[in-house]
Amino acid sequence: MEIFTLLETLEDILERSKTVPFSSKGIVDKEEILELIKEIRLKLPDELKQAKWVKEERVRILEEAQKEADDIVKEAENRIISMIDEHEITRKAYEQKAQIIETANEMAREINRGTKEYADDILGTVEERVKEVGNTLVGTVSEIEVMLEETIKKIKKDRNELK
Repeated sequence: MEIFTLLETLEDILERSKTVPFSSKGIVDKEEILELIKEIRLKLPDELKQAKWVKEERVRILEEAQKEADDIVKEAENRIISMIDEHEITRKAYEQKAQIIETANEMAREINRGTKEYADDILGTVEERVKEVGNTLVGTVSEIEVMLEETIKKIKKDRNELK
């Protein structure tokens, strides 16, 4: 910076100046000193403007860096929350899947049990009818036909209920 050079020149002039006997005061060329002060004044505004700009630029860069750091932290927090949510959703989905499978298995067992009971009931009815037919073999053929038709109707009705 030129101001520092000018100040050093001023300092040199003062150091080289002749001193007044019996004092610490010196004799300097007034014109030379005034000229240096004038140059310092002319340079000072530019130097101050430049220093102010450097300071403002530094503040702006720091603010920008802080904002960027805050954004990165916020994004990381959002990703963590998202990952936690995904994990929670996955865990709940597996729980729901297990519950659905268990419910489906229970329904299958009940349907199987109901089907067996129904088939047993039908076979029992058929068995009773056959016994009745056997007992009535002494009866007429038309009575046997009527019993067989009723049994067939019952079986058809029960089969339709299964569909």
